[in-house]
Amino acid sequence: MGYEKRLERAFGNAPVLPLRADSRYVFFSDCHRGNGSSNDNFLKNQHLYFAALQYYFQQGYTYVELGDGDELWENRSMEQIIDVHSNAFWMLARFYEQGRLYLLFGNHDMVKKNTRYTDKTCSSYFCTERQGAAPLFPSLAVQEGYILEDCLLGASIYLTHGHQADLWNSVFWRLSRFLVRYLWKPLEHIGFLDPTSAAKNYKVKEKTERRLAAWAKAHGCVLICGHTHRPTLGTAVSPYCNTGSCVHPRCVTCLELKCRHLTLVKWSTSVHRDGSLFVEREELTDSICLDTFSELTDCQRTPFPY
Repeated sequence: MGYEKRLERAFGNAPVLPLRADSRYVFFSDCHRGNGSSNDNFLKNQHLYFAALQYYFQQGYTYVELGDGDELWENRSMEQIIDVHSNAFWMLARFYEQGRLYLLFGNHDMVKKNTRYTDKTCSSYFCTERQGAAPLFPSLAVQEGYILEDCLLGASIYLTHGHQADLWNSVFWRLSRFLVRYLWKPLEHIGFLDPTSAAKNYKVKEKTERRLAAWAKAHGCVLICGHTHRPTLGTAVSPYCNTGSCVHPRCVTCLELKCRHLTLVKWSTSVHRDGSLFVEREELTDSICLDTFSELTDCQRTPFPY
């Protein structure tokens, strides 16, 4: 099965979410929340991520996570990840309580497609505030794809992780997981990078993005993914967008969809003139209005200063 068929299969029975004039969605991907060890790449940005979650919750956004939210290739225990990052999961649980949370699985958390796994590991967690068990995501089904449908404009936005365009991380994901867990994880400590990773191998990244962009153009839709960790705001020529990730060296990136406008955003630590630190939300590009998407001609994918 080619990558086109794998992408089409992801959307074959995908749930449809409404996209109205006043809709607010925020798209994150590739958080790679870990177990707090030296391999936990999310750890350095956990405060930026938590600040972003608070902002989007207060502003009435619906949170959509496009896969690889948790690092379940290097780590076996979802319970340990939840315990280490309990503050983030507390915020996500608040989104879920209000019906404002949707999760997709990627290659690094593929096991979440099994509802028995999520029922066992994600239904509840130990809340330090309550000093006891609290609901997390009871009865949550983690999907491979979602479709945002704008009935007024007749337009659709397709959401998936993007690993479907990457053979090693889709068809051979179990082998890749084995190699990451037992070979590349220990080798990372001495400077080696996983050559099969779309996030770490430039050639794999480029090939994957070309495939995703070609699929989006061929199907005449906006496609929002993660997987490659490279933030991208597409155009009519290439209507492919990417959220980036939460494991950049000094920032967290995401995509906001507000009132039919897409904006690429960076969250980072900045310094006031008095020397005090604060978390800054910065718009990396001008917003794109969905109803004028086809009029755009210049690609806005830029080399952002991480």
